[in-house]
Amino acid sequence: MTTPTRIAVNTGGGDAPGLNAVIRAVTLAGVRRGWEVYGIQTGYEGLVKEGGLIRLDADVVAGITHLGGTILGTNNRGNPFQITTDQGVIEDGSATIVQKFFDFGFIGLVAIGGDGSLSIAQKLHEKHNMPVIGVPKTIDNDLESTEYTFGFDTAVTTATDALDKLHPTAKSHNRVMVVEMMGRYAGWIALHAGIAGSADVILLPEIPFDMESVYAKIREREARGRHFSIVVVAEGAAPKGGARVIQREQEKGREVLLGGIADWVAKRITEGTGKETRSLVLGHLQRGGQPTAFDRLLSSRLGTAAVRLIEAGEFGKMVGLTDDGVHAVSLEMATRRMRTVPMDSDVLQTARDMNICLGD
Repeated sequence: MTTPTRIAVNTGGGDAPGLNAVIRAVTLAGVRRGWEVYGIQTGYEGLVKEGGLIRLDADVVAGITHLGGTILGTNNRGNPFQITTDQGVIEDGSATIVQKFFDFGFIGLVAIGGDGSLSIAQKLHEKHNMPVIGVPKTIDNDLESTEYTFGFDTAVTTATDALDKLHPTAKSHNRVMVVEMMGRYAGWIALHAGIAGSADVILLPEIPFDMESVYAKIREREARGRHFSIVVVAEGAAPKGGARVIQREQEKGREVLLGGIADWVAKRITEGTGKETRSLVLGHLQRGGQPTAFDRLLSSRLGTAAVRLIEAGEFGKMVGLTDDGVHAVSLEMATRRMRTVPMDSDVLQTARDMNICLGD
């Protein structure tokens, strides 16, 4: 009896709108080829836990494209190279994970994740020759070698909608509203949503800001009879000569948790201008909800492209999007550095030409 061709798909790191659309695309493309498709639950944990695999087919993935989150579950701390034992000791359990993968008869894995998850996938491929294809997932849009990551467009849409709702309340009370957005060390969400949502000030991690510049913008608007202002600040932004505001220092298996810069900026605006100021952190709202049509389509394109790479036996690669369409690049290249907003970005220049204060 012929052994069926089996592939697997998992999701790692933070959730992002569009994950389920990728899972569906991978499943349908695999089934179309006569393959068996399995979902690994909670990152790589499903490989070593009883009942950790889900058989996926057209019926199982029906109606999930528009759903946020991931039907497979995910984990920010599921690094197989750093597994914490019951005694609190960190061990490398990657060999066990890979052996389980091959024991199940899988010939390829579609690993959906951001920079951290894809770095793990790259290491599994490099160290253990695990047949991995990466699909870039992050609302931060900060992955090298792809113009867009799915989840980003939805996050920008959500953030823009929030700014639209804040404008009338800010105007009604003559207030300054400071809105903190996700993105970690890249300002893509803040920049795009700030422009789309008619912000007056946009503060980015890529441009250390001067509060005097922010004060000047608010006063300039006051002089024109505009007694309210909208300030967008990326969570990784920092003042000139100052440090980023964080909620948690780096811990074993956990990254630094950014957050709190909106409160910091709001307090100083009140002190520097006398204006009544409120701060708001959008937080995980940017990760939730239904993915936009753009993210659903992008997720579907990337998921099917990943299956085609498995079929061709081209492992250790990530699928990405450029002006020429979907392409493949090595995971090593895709994870070598973070993609931040370049100073020659036409989107950045758009903000400057629209007289939006960038804090410099």
